[in-house]
Amino acid sequence: MANSGLFSATKSLKSVKLKFRIPYYTEWGQSLVVCGSEPMLGSWNVKKGLLLSPVHQGDELIWTATIAVPCHFSCDYCYYVVDDAKNVLRWEMGNKRNLSLPHLLQEGHTLELHDLWQTGGDALPFCSAFKDVIFCKNSTLNIDRPEAIIQDKLVQEESVLVRFKICCPNVEEGSSVYVIGSATKLGHWKVQDGLKLHYTGEYIWEAYCAIPRGDFPIKYKYCKYGKNGLFSLEIGSTRELSFDSFKSQSQYIFLSDGMLREMPWRGAGVAIPMFSVRSEVDLGVGEFLDLKLLVDWAVESGFHLVQLLPINDTSVHGMWWDSYPYSSLSVFALHPLYLRVQALSENMPEDIKNEIRNAKEHLDGKDVDYEATMATKLSIAKKVFIQEKDFILNSSSFHKFFSENKDWLEPYAAFCFLRDFFETSDHSQWGRFSTYSKGKLEKLVSKDTLHYDTICFHYYIQFHLHLQLSEAAEYARTKGVVLKGDLPIGVDRNSVDTWVYPNLFRMNTSTGAPPDCFDQNGQNWGFPTYNWEGMSKDNYGWWRARLTQMGKYFTAYRIDHILGFFRIWELPDHAMTGLIGKFRPSIPLSQEELEREGIWDFDRLTRPYVRKEFLQEKFGDSWTLIATTFLNEYLDRYEFKEDCNTEKKIAAKLKSCAERSLLPESEDKIRSDLFDLLKSIVLIRDPDHARSFYPRFNLEDTPSFRDLDDHSKNVLKRLYYDYYFHRQEKLWRQNALKTLPVLLNSSDMLACGEDLGLIPACVHPVMQELGLIGLRIQRMPSEPDLEFGIPSQYSYMTVCAPSCHDCSTLRAWWEEDEERRHRFFKSVMGSDALPPSRCVPDVAYFIIRQQVESPSMWAIFPLQDLLALKEEYMTRPPTEETINDPTNPKHYWRYRVHVTMESLMKDEELKATIKGLIFSSGRSYPPPGEAEKQLIQETAAIALEKQQHVDAPEMIRNGVSRKESVGVM
Repeated sequence: MANSGLFSATKSLKSVKLKFRIPYYTEWGQSLVVCGSEPMLGSWNVKKGLLLSPVHQGDELIWTATIAVPCHFSCDYCYYVVDDAKNVLRWEMGNKRNLSLPHLLQEGHTLELHDLWQTGGDALPFCSAFKDVIFCKNSTLNIDRPEAIIQDKLVQEESVLVRFKICCPNVEEGSSVYVIGSATKLGHWKVQDGLKLHYTGEYIWEAYCAIPRGDFPIKYKYCKYGKNGLFSLEIGSTRELSFDSFKSQSQYIFLSDGMLREMPWRGAGVAIPMFSVRSEVDLGVGEFLDLKLLVDWAVESGFHLVQLLPINDTSVHGMWWDSYPYSSLSVFALHPLYLRVQALSENMPEDIKNEIRNAKEHLDGKDVDYEATMATKLSIAKKVFIQEKDFILNSSSFHKFFSENKDWLEPYAAFCFLRDFFETSDHSQWGRFSTYSKGKLEKLVSKDTLHYDTICFHYYIQFHLHLQLSEAAEYARTKGVVLKGDLPIGVDRNSVDTWVYPNLFRMNTSTGAPPDCFDQNGQNWGFPTYNWEGMSKDNYGWWRARLTQMGKYFTAYRIDHILGFFRIWELPDHAMTGLIGKFRPSIPLSQEELEREGIWDFDRLTRPYVRKEFLQEKFGDSWTLIATTFLNEYLDRYEFKEDCNTEKKIAAKLKSCAERSLLPESEDKIRSDLFDLLKSIVLIRDPDHARSFYPRFNLEDTPSFRDLDDHSKNVLKRLYYDYYFHRQEKLWRQNALKTLPVLLNSSDMLACGEDLGLIPACVHPVMQELGLIGLRIQRMPSEPDLEFGIPSQYSYMTVCAPSCHDCSTLRAWWEEDEERRHRFFKSVMGSDALPPSRCVPDVAYFIIRQQVESPSMWAIFPLQDLLALKEEYMTRPPTEETINDPTNPKHYWRYRVHVTMESLMKDEELKATIKGLIFSSGRSYPPPGEAEKQLIQETAAIALEKQQHVDAPEMIRNGVSRKESVGVM
């Protein structure tokens, strides 16, 4: 940003010329537009913006446009890519650009703006994770202004006034930024004679320099000059400023050179669900205030980040099913499970203190007892509420909280009251309250009602949860630790959000994922899919409010199943598994298209293909009983009866038969076999458009497909590939570019996307364009030709990890498949020896070191995998450390770490091992306190010794290391 106070004031004349210039490669039919806050730049209406013209200069495509503007002109502006009708295809990420013309411009003068397209990556330093946490030390830098330059000097020297501008987030106190180059004014590449830049705030460094026209073109680079006299030159190719002094009459060039190119910042973190943390003071489950202990341990272990699973209220069923953290009752309310009841009052009665002590002993089990813990906490909280409600509800801090959160807090409290009153969260069963309205809400939360205390109790719980999480979040910030949250892709269909905003959801559908490495039948999460068209009417206000709320506590977040913002796997609400679905949005196969290819028998292709021999194969001697109960004869085949022609109907009928002892085999086996028969189709007919069809996922695996003629098979295979891997790419890209920027612009949190599964080709380019950080799990590589990912080849814009909450831990994975363990030991660890049957600490160290040494921006490790670095913590069976089983929709999320955070804080050896890994990898770690500084050399020595130990020619076998001729590389 130019500072209008830089220049001596001169007489303002009518107008000056302003030339925009930006290099950018477009596709055929695309153009660039600059649009801004002033009318001559369209007043933010892109269709009225200034259209740029392209010209090739060397290897670059340069877009330019010149307009006349008044003296003292100022505006904000941004560049857009548009089609021939000026419809926006994409736009720059990050902050809007700002321009203020220098006062000395005279009529006829020309100012050239040499800009670079701002990508999502350029905006990362301005995310709160970096701005407010990691690089917050930069806020102590003194803001300076470049010296004034006299206009007469420019004329006399026939010079061009060049403003150099660079963004440099990570500058240590006492250091400076210089620009050096081929021109005399740039020191002829000598740092001591170079041009010193001035810090102008927001990571921006600027300087003005009058360069003689004869010095052009100039080559230059930026560098950092430390207070110790050492300098570091930016990496990459030399920058060049070309200027045709014969053709151009420009007197001023304002460069915006983007980011200073240096070795990218890299950090590490630890991931653990909030409910899994164990402390000496918690009540059966991890609590928000336990995060302070976790942050302390993270800092002393060298971690810059703590990652959690979703923490919103999931109290839909009133039982352990609610342990599923991704099925929220409210996307705004926090979960009462994480409340520390001891912190509710400073004047806790002795009888309640005794109750808490007894409850702590009772609930201190191996795993979380969700129902008992919830019941105990709410019971104690109600007793404290009765004692303190008048004091709290009349406090200024509560009034502030209530006024800032009223829009979601009142509907949430009313919903909780109605849920408990009707004994169900299914709001369709609430009579006249089934339909939400503001008028009904006002009556429900009125102070005059008999149940007002119940409403206030929910306010009270949310207020204290807010205080406790805010305290922990602020503590993390002050310690230099990023707190990373999780944004679930869906909401429970019986939630506050579907009650209040039914128009935003497709309630007759369900969300899931197609078959993948987690489940060959796909996944059905049960959430209604989103009505994106309805959401767009208020510019996605629900999403914006959701991200704003999340940003109050977190400085980074994970977007769960980011593929859902490109397209979602949509299932009918009568489905129980996740196989028979379609992508939404998607371009279907039309009946006309299929008929042109010789496909006519749509009845045959869309109905379950059930033959007598299939029934005999699955059910043996009982096939006639099954056929009589569930099927009717249809031509030469069978069809399902009306009362069991969906998965939910089959399940209901089976349950009825089981209750009457009418089943010849187990209910689960018969259900699985009947589901297989029901899913033996090739095409899915669109329920709303009878002439539109979707190919069934993995259609080649069905008996229906195998019995087709060769021509039909070939046609359907080709159309299948086209539907899943080709024709949707443009549509899905457009869909993501409509929705994802809204999320990113709703807060300043650092955004990471969970991009595992079946990845369309458009996903990674869009994520790169928007500055979204992807996820890489070594055992689930995105490259189809690899069994194991190669961490050293990961791209910078990624989070890498050895495992995640949706798969087995490092120890369990190592032990569950012997043949795979052999392949990993040979291909990744470089040994032909027999691998140990257990994931011994040396194996864990090798794998973790691979991740931490990768180029990924973040290496984030589940706490369970870090505990595998020490034999002492490997006493628990590894299968018990798994957080989630994606193949089980009713999995009980209850894992608790078997060691307290207080104990881990005392384990100096484990902390030193982890910090040694981070230190030796070159990753950043939180600034040490005075006491820690003396330990840095010891930590480095431990890391070196450990690395030499693992790299030495040894053979690890059955958990015992022995000197051999074969090395673990």
